[in-house]
Amino acid sequence: MIPAAPAAQKHNATPPARPAALWQQLWRQAERDPRRLLARLGLDEAAARLSDEAAAQFITRVPQGFINRMRRGDLNDPLLRQVLPVTEELAIVPGFSLDAVGDGAAKKATGVIQKYQGRALLVTTGSCAIHCRYCFRRHFDYAGENAARGNWAEAVAAIADDPGIDEVILSGGDPLSLTTSKLAELTDALAQVPHIRRLRIHSRLPVVLPERVDAELLDWLSRLPWPVAFVIHANHANEFDAQVDHALGELGAAGVQLLNQAVLMAGVNDSVQALAELSERGFAAGVLPYYLHQIDRVQGVAHFEVSDQRALALMQGLRARLSGYLVPRLVREIAGDTGKRPL
Repeated sequence: MIPAAPAAQKHNATPPARPAALWQQLWRQAERDPRRLLARLGLDEAAARLSDEAAAQFITRVPQGFINRMRRGDLNDPLLRQVLPVTEELAIVPGFSLDAVGDGAAKKATGVIQKYQGRALLVTTGSCAIHCRYCFRRHFDYAGENAARGNWAEAVAAIADDPGIDEVILSGGDPLSLTTSKLAELTDALAQVPHIRRLRIHSRLPVVLPERVDAELLDWLSRLPWPVAFVIHANHANEFDAQVDHALGELGAAGVQLLNQAVLMAGVNDSVQALAELSERGFAAGVLPYYLHQIDRVQGVAHFEVSDQRALALMQGLRARLSGYLVPRLVREIAGDTGKRPL
């Protein structure tokens, strides 16, 4: 007797969910409670400096690996200072606004910002693995400016319609917050635009969540049809460790040009020693200094500001100490300018 054939499987069955990648698992484990963060660092008594209101306006998010690089018992740790919501953020200071760099006025299409000739910036996502308290887009309307809407159609069409654009910048949020398949969907669409000659990626994830640099991401980068400038964001030498070094080495091996941009901040890196160590530590990991930004004057960050006079004195000290290729360009972004303004 011939056995009966097995019942046909339903082709419309929902496929099993893809297991979360390691970096996604670590993302979900990020610390979101500033009081618990202080307790982990042995700083329970410093909780009085926290502001629940500031934390509600801009929530806390800090990956575990970044916390591990902080110094226990040191409220002035330069990494902790970047992520801790404090009462100073609530001060209303003249000259500090919700859109300090003029993103709104430079909108070209949904999620597309064009401030400078030849370059268009794509706000790929509002998500970040870490919430830096000095963020210049902390008040940005990410919900309304979702370039991924409609499979990037409007954003890509706006870039395709302007043959003067030869460089596309992926920003956010953090573009590496997106899955690699979503990034590939975007770059596949951009590859159909013949006048694009370069791609630039701005991401803090290789520093704060180096596990994001996995085989899938590296394969995507190595197959891109353009030269790629990959701009990381580290503000202090202590942000580098062996895992970050490995991730940056893998990115370099994938063929991208690694650059670092930093923000000059009081209590974080406002000394010649700190800035020199940042440049030297980054170069040891294969990264060239690019920009040192004066703080963007967005509401809530005035306590980080360093005067221009002090900033220029620091740059003079750096030039006296370091080789020229290790000295970043000190710049400020002014809404409506045709480029970053050197100081």
